[in-house]
Amino acid sequence: MIQAGILGATGYAGAELVRLISGHPDAEAAAAGSLRHEGEPLDKIFPAYYEQCGLICENQNTVIEKSDVVFAALPSGLSQGIAKQCVDAGKVFIDMGADFRLERYGGRFEDRSLHEKAVYGLPELFREKIRGAKLIANPGCYATAVPLALAPALMAGLILPEGIIADCASGVTGAGRKPTQGTHFAELEGSMAPYKAGCHRHTPEMEQTLRAVCGKEVKITFVPHLLPVSRGILATCYAKLAPGADMREVRKAYEEACGGEFFLRLLPEGSVANLKNVRYSNFCDISLHEDQHSGTLIAVAAIDNMGKGAAGQAVQNMNLAFGLEETAGLTAMPPAF
Repeated sequence: MIQAGILGATGYAGAELVRLISGHPDAEAAAAGSLRHEGEPLDKIFPAYYEQCGLICENQNTVIEKSDVVFAALPSGLSQGIAKQCVDAGKVFIDMGADFRLERYGGRFEDRSLHEKAVYGLPELFREKIRGAKLIANPGCYATAVPLALAPALMAGLILPEGIIADCASGVTGAGRKPTQGTHFAELEGSMAPYKAGCHRHTPEMEQTLRAVCGKEVKITFVPHLLPVSRGILATCYAKLAPGADMREVRKAYEEACGGEFFLRLLPEGSVANLKNVRYSNFCDISLHEDQHSGTLIAVAAIDNMGKGAAGQAVQNMNLAFGLEETAGLTAMPPAF
């Protein structure tokens, strides 16, 4: 069995990793790390895990020592030194923060050679690079949903790469477990509002991913919104159809791109991607629509921000890194209601 260690196990993404690994056929949760809760049982912090999880929160070095793979579900800026320690010890390191995803995320590359070893962990687009990798940068929720919504059309040259709009909405778990005024129930309930409109740090990461798969400069206007729900990301993306392109070609491109992908579900014509249908799963549901008046493709992607947008995708990357069945531990159907 692969021994998995989770640093930041008392955050939302870390706790979701513990849950997923506990049901994995080829891996087990060997250690959980937490600075604030060292020495405390994890099932005391998350009562849902009572008598289901015997992990005690430990320090970073102990977690690394016990593990074959280390997941870092930590705030951005904390992973670079830990990654080096893991790589030097021959461990697989999967970073769920932003430290290895894009240099423009405010921090600096402390070790350029270490960053050159990092592989961007969006399996449906970069699978072959992830296989056997030792250092994987796990994309976040928006940076997963938007590229998956747009990549098939861009790769086929069916939409224009500039003037794209990504109008997105996130469940409140995306803001992390530490409470703030903006995530307080009294502030959030009955509310919906944009934040960091036109200046969110995920914009260049999404452009970087799409540039890598289509070979062209991509320009996105990205506006995220906070939803009064616990989980989910809904990305509604608007792009002008290329001259001469029509929806039959678009549909065919997405059918070819999604056809062999277990976690990409291209919905039937007339259906609309919905957060409710992907909760607690690693699926990305995609629906396609056309505004004939303006010649615009509307591609909608729905994911669970704690699943395909975080912990589920991290497990998918672990499976690839260790040569396991890619879907291992991730095939349970989403709840119906």
